Formats: sequence, C-alpha cells, structure tokens
Amino acid sequence: MENSVTQNGIATVLSNQSLDSSSVRPEIVVQVVDLKAVGNRYTFNANDGNMKMKAMLPATLTSEIISGKIQNLGLIRLLDYTVNDIPGKSEEKYMLITKCEAVASALDSEIKAEIKASTGITLKPKQEFVAKSASQIINEQRGNAAPAARMAMTRRVHPLVSLNPYQGSWTIKVRVTNKGVMRTYNNARGEGCVFNVELTDEEGTQIQATMFNAAARKFYDRFEMGKVYYISRGSLKLANKQFKTVQNDYEMTLNENSEVEEASNEEMFTPEIKFNFVPIDELGTYVNQKDLIDVIGVVQSVSPTMSIRRKNDNEMIPKRDITLADESKKTVVVSLWNDLATGIGQELLDMADNHPVIAIKSLKVGDFQGVSLSTISRSNVVINPDSPEAKKLKSWYDAEGKETSMSAIGSGMSSSANNGSRSMYSDRVFLSHITSNPSLGEEKPVFFSTRAYISFIKPDQTMWYRACKTCNKKVTEAMDSGYWCEGCQKKDQECSLRYIMAVKVSDSTGETWFSAFNDEAEKILGCTADELNNLKSEEGEVNEFQTKLKEATWSSHLFRISVSQQEYNSEKRQRITVRGVSPIDFAAETRLLLLDISKNKTS
Repeated sequence: MENSVTQNGIATVLSNQSLDSSSVRPEIVVQVVDLKAVGNRYTFNANDGNMKMKAMLPATLTSEIISGKIQNLGLIRLLDYTVNDIPGKSEEKYMLITKCEAVASALDSEIKAEIKASTGITLKPKQEFVAKSASQIINEQRGNAAPAARMAMTRRVHPLVSLNPYQGSWTIKVRVTNKGVMRTYNNARGEGCVFNVELTDEEGTQIQATMFNAAARKFYDRFEMGKVYYISRGSLKLANKQFKTVQNDYEMTLNENSEVEEASNEEMFTPEIKFNFVPIDELGTYVNQKDLIDVIGVVQSVSPTMSIRRKNDNEMIPKRDITLADESKKTVVVSLWNDLATGIGQELLDMADNHPVIAIKSLKVGDFQGVSLSTISRSNVVINPDSPEAKKLKSWYDAEGKETSMSAIGSGMSSSANNGSRSMYSDRVFLSHITSNPSLGEEKPVFFSTRAYISFIKPDQTMWYRACKTCNKKVTEAMDSGYWCEGCQKKDQECSLRYIMAVKVSDSTGETWFSAFNDEAEKILGCTADELNNLKSEEGEVNEFQTKLKEATWSSHLFRISVSQQEYNSEKRQRITVRGVSPIDFAAETRLLLLDISKNKTS
C-alpha cells in the first residue's frame, strides 16, 4: 500500500525466522528512524508503527542516501534482507538489508499513524504539504477568496537555512536586499550576460542568486530592491568562496524555467539582520581581503560631511568618518559613503555627545592609516541595536570605557605592511608548520611570523611589472607613445617598475616559496626594481644582476606572512605572501629563546 507502513511487518519478519531459510521473505514497508553513518555504512531503526528493529544498509546504497532518495523518517520497501543476532545479545536481532527501494520521502514525524482495520498504518507524507511552486501559490491566492492567513496554512515555505543541493522542489519567501548590475562577458563559449541578487528571508538568512543569459534578461526587471518574492524551481550548489558576498555555504542559480512571483497581496516582512561581529583588535587579519566583516562599537567622534572626487568618473560623492571603540580598548575609523554619510551620518553627529552604540554589517577592511573600515552599497547601519552585545558594550563603556585610554588599531602600522597587526615575535612558527598543513588559509588568510633564510631567487622569472607613478597599478603601452593607466584613465610618458617576485626560503625544518611584492622585495634585495633592471641590462665581464641576487641569498630575515588558498587548473594550492620583512634583532631573539626555555621548564 503506497505511503503506508506494513502493519505488524517486523513481527511477521521475526516469526518467519523459525521457518526454513529457503522460505520467501515477506516484502514489507517500514519507516527509517534515526538514520546515521557508521563507517562507510548507514544504520537506522526500522519502524512499522508498533515495533522497532535495528537495521543496517550496505555501502552500495550510500548514493541513494546522499541523493536524498532514502531519507530519515522516509519509507522504504525491504526486498531482500537477513535477520541476525546481535553479538552478545542473543535476544536482540538486527536486519542486514541487501536490497530495498524508496517508497516515500520524509514524513512529518516518527509515528503519526492511526491504526486502520485494513492492511496497514496510513501516514501522511511530508510532500503533501511541501511541493508547491511559486506560481501555484499565487494562483491559489488569486482564485480563492479565503483570507491570506488561512491561505498561508496550506502553503509550505522553506527557510533558506534548510535548503541544500539534494532537495527536490522547494518554495522560498525572500526579500531582495541587494541587486547587482547586468554585466556582460565573453569567453570560449561566446558572449553572455549575468547578474545576481542577494535574498534574505524572515529569519535573516541570506543567499546569493545568479542568473545567466535568458534568465538574466527575464528576471532583471522583475526583481526590485526591497520587494518580497516567492521563488521556486531553482538549483543550489556549493558557493565559490572567492566570489560569495553573503554568509552561506550554498549559492542559488535561477534559469528561464524558474518561477518568481511577487508576494504583493500578503503581509510583508522585514528581515532580521544577523551580525557576525569581529572585535576591533582582530581587524588586522582582514586588511585588503575579500571578506566583508561586521563590527559593533561605541561612537567616539563623528566628522562633518566632506566631498570626495571619485577617480573613475570624477563625480563628487559625500563621505563622513566616524570613530568607534570597543572592549578591546582599540579604536577604528569607519568611512560612511553616499546616503549613509548624509542620512544616518547626520543622525550620529547630532547624538555623538551621548556616545551611542552602532552595529554595521558588511564593511570592507582597508589599509588607510594601517587599518580602516569603509561602507559599501549593501552595508547596513543600526543605531543602538536591541541585542545582548550592544547592552554589554554600553554597560562597559558607561562603567569604565569612557575613562579608559584608547589607541588606534592601525597605530604603528604602515599601509604597505599590514600583517595581521601583530609583531614579528607573535604567532612564530617554523616553515614545516605551514607546509605540513595544506588546508591552512582555506576559509580566510591566516597570519604567522617566521625566521628563515632566502635560499634561492630565480634569475629568469618575471620579477617586476610596469606601474603607474600615481596609483602603482599596471600600465600598458599606448598606441603612439607613453603608457596608459586604466585606473587613472590617463597617459604618461614614463612609468616605474615595481617588484612582484617569488623567493625560496629555508629554515631548519624545510623550505617553501614566498611571494614578495615591491616594498618587501626592496628590503630583501636592497635596491629598487628600476635599479635592478639597469643592472640586468648592463654588459660586462661581471654580471652585476646575478651578483645582486646572490648577495641577497643566505641572509636571514624575520618575515610576517599570510597563508591563503588559490585555485590553479582546478587544483587548490597554498599561496604564502610576505606582508613584512625586518632584520634580525638578536637581543629580541635571545629574549624569545629564554621565554621558550622558561615555558618548557614550567611544563
């Protein structure tokens, strides 16, 4: 009987144990309860409504579980199986299933059956409540005069947090909280267009949805900022961490067959903003990274509005700087741009004397003055949020913070050597710690300090690039003469050379390759890229270029490095970048060794 378990099925199986082994085993339908992985197999309790029995699925059925065909609380039909004693518990049995088939997906609960006088226990499957497309929902609304609240009782809307790539049909109700521009591209498969939106549900969970070509043209005008939509018939995949803009392991793709309907006749909702705060004293690790961060702090000062000329189009845009502090006794400057500068920024200026607490979502971390924060188009600012973090921070500030001496997080750091805002004597590791952990930097870059020797510099590598003298970005040769800078949108007759090179480093535990950029490479080589280029072009009996490289090898340095992951030919590799270089301070090294000896004696 479809969508039902076999009444007294397990009792029938156990009673058949006393029969000849050649007798036909009854095919029964049971519910899968407490499904879990044990090694490369899965175990569960087979439930017929009256009894439960331990059971095990073979490894050959793992793909059925991963694909979602066999689900916890779902129904399966047992086609071939054996019943064995549990070792040491002769009175308990378990089923070893060798062949089965899925009957129904997950039910609402473990046992919600009413015992019938007929052949089985009828259970209502979850799908009778679930799989309604967005268009079906809207058509029901339009064709039924019942109140919206009553209609909502027949609709099953999935929260974003419950979605995964293995689900079948689903419907979500979301608000568009950010809409990108339509972009065009040209690759080996031809030209195309793409745009994406950020969607937020009532619980504050976010996901990015991307549309290509026909779907992009179909939905670009339909999606409007701030409006709420029902969406169905999309697909999910693991998010590319390099490009994702929201905190979600998955990203959504909508095609031309996806359904998007505006929820115009129902009560709207304002999504709850979910924050993942980073303390101010930990912002250094995010400098110039792609990660967007959330921060909470007490307003120390608010500047007047100023106008900044944008480089790419010379447009004047408003900017306002605010200084925030938190319990780490560090401060940071946050730049508000455009409407945030003139709107919320003015509110903050009016109430600055009261030192309000503000929470800001989606900030970019830059290297101005060492460490600085900047809003972007999707940033959200909440004044005096009603949250435990805000109350705790305000209590601290009122009790002791206002009298505490604060220091800027970026003090003592230059904009070219942001290195996790730590000294060369913190997070000290050997090279083997990095090379033996290939997953380091997978989620976000991690920072270390190390002492090592430059053991080799490839003389035939591309060691520099032509750079604009104004912005240091790469330039190209102009058609007639000079060099064109895309960043400054201007042509200059001259350019400068800036280092971008790889060096092999070694210590007592191993060796690896570091990437070094201009300022750090100059400290390693002791000359500028222009000077080294002149040496390379000189002719003579002594190759001054090779001599300069040899002089730089087998010299010991302290390095501040970042470790991240990059993808090359579909293969992930570690990228170790030099963030700071300094000579050996032997007195400080001695103190560090004495500290290590003291720790070892104590332990």
